[in-house]
Amino acid sequence: MVCLQDQHDVIERHTQSGLDLLERYVKFVKDRAEVEQNYAKQLRNLSKKYSRRGVKEDQDTKLINQQPFQDVLNELNNYAAHREQLSEIMTVNICVELSRNLQELRQERKNHLCEVKKAQQNLESSFKLLETSKKRFEKEWREAEKANQQTERVQQEVSATKADVEKAKQHAHFRVHLADECKNEYALQLQRYNQEQNNLYHSEIPSVYKKLQEMEERCIKLLADGYVQFSETEKNMLPNINKCLDAIISTGRNINEKQETMALIEQYRSGAVPPADVEFEDYSQTVRAAASDNTVTHLPKVRIKQLFHKKNKVGTVWSNSFLLEICIQMCHKQFKTFIHLFWEPPSLEDLSRLPPDQRSRRLQEKINDIQKELQRETEKSEALMKMKGVYEQNSQLGDPSSLQPQIIQIAHNIARLRGELNKYQVHTHTHTHTCIYITVVSDPSVSPSDNIYECEFDDDFDVDVPIGQCTALYDFDGSSEGAVSMQVGEQLSLMQEDQGDGWVRVQRANGDVGYVPASYIQIM
Repeated sequence: MVCLQDQHDVIERHTQSGLDLLERYVKFVKDRAEVEQNYAKQLRNLSKKYSRRGVKEDQDTKLINQQPFQDVLNELNNYAAHREQLSEIMTVNICVELSRNLQELRQERKNHLCEVKKAQQNLESSFKLLETSKKRFEKEWREAEKANQQTERVQQEVSATKADVEKAKQHAHFRVHLADECKNEYALQLQRYNQEQNNLYHSEIPSVYKKLQEMEERCIKLLADGYVQFSETEKNMLPNINKCLDAIISTGRNINEKQETMALIEQYRSGAVPPADVEFEDYSQTVRAAASDNTVTHLPKVRIKQLFHKKNKVGTVWSNSFLLEICIQMCHKQFKTFIHLFWEPPSLEDLSRLPPDQRSRRLQEKINDIQKELQRETEKSEALMKMKGVYEQNSQLGDPSSLQPQIIQIAHNIARLRGELNKYQVHTHTHTHTCIYITVVSDPSVSPSDNIYECEFDDDFDVDVPIGQCTALYDFDGSSEGAVSMQVGEQLSLMQEDQGDGWVRVQRANGDVGYVPASYIQIM
C-alpha cells in the first residue's frame, strides 16, 4: 500500500471492505451456531417425545425389549449434548474472539486514517501560509517599485527641493526594505512547506499506509484462521458424535431375540396350575341318597393342622363347638372369611392384580428400594448429628440450631420410610408364609366328648411387648408416615430401642404405635 499513496480513497474502501467481510463471517458463524443449537433442541424434544420414562405401564412391565430403544434415545440425548457443545465452542472461540479483534481493527483503521487526514490538513494550513506570504511579498514589491519611480520623478523635477528628494529616497528605501523582509518570509515559508510536503509524502503517509497494510494482513489472517477453526471445531467433535452412533449400533447388535422372549415369559409367569379335568356328575346317586335318609349320620372327627406354616410349631386345642363352627363355615364355602378371623393382611392396590409370583417379586423389589433409601437417609442423619456436635464444640464453625430443620425433615423421612418398609414386609410375610390346609379324619374309636378338633399352627402372631418405659422431653408432631405424635412430659411404652438410625418405637396410652426421635425421650 506504500506504492498507492496517491490512491487514498482506494485504500480506504479496501480496508473497509475487509473489515465488513470479517463482520459478515462472524454473523455467519453465529447463525451456524444457532442452527446447531436449534438442531440439538429438536433432538432433545424428539427423544423426550418417544421416551416412556415414568409411564405407569412401563413401571409395571419393565420389559427388556423396551430398554434398547430407551438406550437409543439416551444416546440421542448425548448426541444432542455434543451438538450443543459444538455450538458453544463456535460462539466462544470464534464469534467472541473475532468480534473482539474486529473492534480493535476498526479502531486501529480509524486512528491511521485520522493520522493521514491530520497530516494533510497540516500541509494545507502550511500552504495557506505560503500563499499569504507570497501575496504580501508581491504587494510590497510593487509598492517598492512605485516608491523608486516616485523618487526618480522628484529628482527630475526642477522645482523639487533637496528635502523633497531626500524624503522620496527615504520612502523608497523603506518600501524596498519592507519588500525584502516579505521576500525572506516568503522564501522561509516556501522552504517550510516544501519540507512538510516532502515529509508527508515520503515519510508520514508511507508509514501510515504500511500500518494499514499490516492491519489488512492481520484481518485476512484472522479470517483464514476462522475458516480453519470453524472446520477443526466440528472435526474435533466428530469422535464424540461417532461414539454415540457406535453405541446405538452396539445396542442394536447386542439385542438377543431369544433372550427377549424368555424374559417376557419370566416376567409374566404366574405359577398358577392349569385347571383340573371336569368331573363326571352322577345324577343316579340321588336314588341311593333317598334310600339312606333313615340312617343315622355320625359326625366325623376333624383335625385342623398348620393354619400358619412357620418354623416353630405351637399346638393349641380348641373347643369342639368352636371348631365345629369353623367346619360349618368351610362347608358353606366361606373359607376366606375364616382366614380373616385370624389375620387380614394389608392390601396394596397396585399389586393386587398381579399373579402370586409376580406380586412376590414386586414386593421384594419395593422392599429393596425402600431399604436403600432408608440407608441413605440414615447416613444423612448421622452426618448431620456429627456436624451438629462439631458446631456445639466450636461455635465459630457454624450455628448448631441451623441444622435442626434438616434433622427434623430427615427424621420425618426415616419414620415414613420405616413405616412403608414395615407395611411391605408384613405384606410379603403374609403372601410367603401363610399356608393353610384342613385334614378331616374319621375315627370311631374316639369318643365325641374328647377334644378331637385339634388345630396346630406355627409361631404366634408377632405381638409387641413393651421393653421399658420412657418420658417425652419435647413435643413431636409425628406428621410423617410411620411416626407418632407426643407431648412433652407424656409417659410412653418403649417397644423397640434405637437401631442406630436415631429412632425408637413407642406406644402411647391410647394405643398408637410409631417412631419418635431417640433424642426426644428419656428412658426410665
